[in-house]
Amino acid sequence: MPEKDTLLEVKDLKTHFPIRKGVLNRTVGYVKAVDGVSFSIRQGSTLGLVGESGCGKTTVGRTLLRLIPASDGKVFFEGQDVLGLAASRMKHLRRQMQIMFQDPYGSLNPRMTVRDIVGEGLTVHRVARGRQRSLRVNEILEQVGLSARYAERFPHEFSGGQRQRIGIARALAVNPKFIVCDEPVSALDVSIQSQIINLLQDLQEKLGLTYLFIAHDLAVVEHISEYVAVMYLGRIVEYARRDDLYLRPLHPYTRALLSAIPQPNPEKKHSRMVLKGEVPSPANPPAGCHFHPRCPWAEERCKTEDQKLEGKADQHCAACWKTDKIV
Repeated sequence: MPEKDTLLEVKDLKTHFPIRKGVLNRTVGYVKAVDGVSFSIRQGSTLGLVGESGCGKTTVGRTLLRLIPASDGKVFFEGQDVLGLAASRMKHLRRQMQIMFQDPYGSLNPRMTVRDIVGEGLTVHRVARGRQRSLRVNEILEQVGLSARYAERFPHEFSGGQRQRIGIARALAVNPKFIVCDEPVSALDVSIQSQIINLLQDLQEKLGLTYLFIAHDLAVVEHISEYVAVMYLGRIVEYARRDDLYLRPLHPYTRALLSAIPQPNPEKKHSRMVLKGEVPSPANPPAGCHFHPRCPWAEERCKTEDQKLEGKADQHCAACWKTDKIV
């Protein structure tokens, strides 16, 4: 059962893309980008969603907002069934659920000024018009660390970090409660990454925001998240509190990801866990545990039986038969 302060709850979410071939364009299979994902996020907290490129984490974020249609499952936002809402009611809900994109340049219309980019949501949702709209845009720009005098400029006149601040301002314009942060710092320099992460944390504290923070950089996720979910081939293979996951990972895939984080101290001993083989195709995933072809602890059972995500400790879940081998 979800906690009382749960803002978003996802149950067995699936997003499958059809593979079509032939003159008749028949469906011959499916790419299982998201294949049975479940989690919940408390009001005012941050869930980090991590994994290799192609694991389905971005598809999860976009499916939650109905930017991509779901194949199955349930998404509840403040108790409302998001996937079952009519278009008219979904438009109202979009004010509460926003997204921040990975590319701080490609996600901004180069023909629109910053004022129009940030104020577009205000117009669409009829939040403010005319002078009130301009004042609101100025307020938001100041809030994200940009001067209001930049409002009449175009995206190409800004640096990458400044453009990402414009993207944050656009997401904040309609006073949302929940924001999907889709790798918002992966295209930025390391020094700028820290500024954006600190800004997101400050805004969360001031405005009570809730984040789904999608990333492949586990060092960044450790800094901003309270809970972390690790995805592999469309499924969550481990979920835990941040400190628990980083101190004692239970799934071999999580261990491999954590071992790849660079160590700032060259004198500190650091053993790297290198995975063999390639990531299987989501159109034809392996039987049993999807990770078994690359797992150093795989046994016969793993090749045939599909291990579901289950509790191993207090709020620490893993989809692995062999957690006893991980120390």
